[in-house]
Amino acid sequence: QVQLVESGGGLVQPGGSLRLSCTNSADIFARYVMAWYRQAPGKQREKVAFVTASGTPDYADGMQRRFTISRDNAKKTVYLQMNNLQPEDTGVYYCNADSRYYRQNVWGQGTQVFVSS
Repeated sequence: QVQLVESGGGLVQPGGSLRLSCTNSADIFARYVMAWYRQAPGKQREKVAFVTASGTPDYADGMQRRFTISRDNAKKTVYLQMNNLQPEDTGVYYCNADSRYYRQNVWGQGTQVFVSS
């Protein structure tokens, strides 16, 4: 079973930045589309962005202005660079790996991001 390990969350002041990382244990990382989702307190989980195996990113509406998703296939890791964070960005950020080849969809355990002064 593929495992995803996230890191990089924490407490940051408004206007600050964080970079989240998610490492995939799969043998062939390139067969997974990697994505980041987030869930704010009391709200449903929403997609932030995904990146294809070739590195093509796609963002939910409004996310591209401050967030950048990228992947390093050699390190089997996907990143989410978050800039100019605001209190409304507070929530748990989840990594997701989806593979049509392996018919798998796997979630990480989540990493907490808290934006507050």
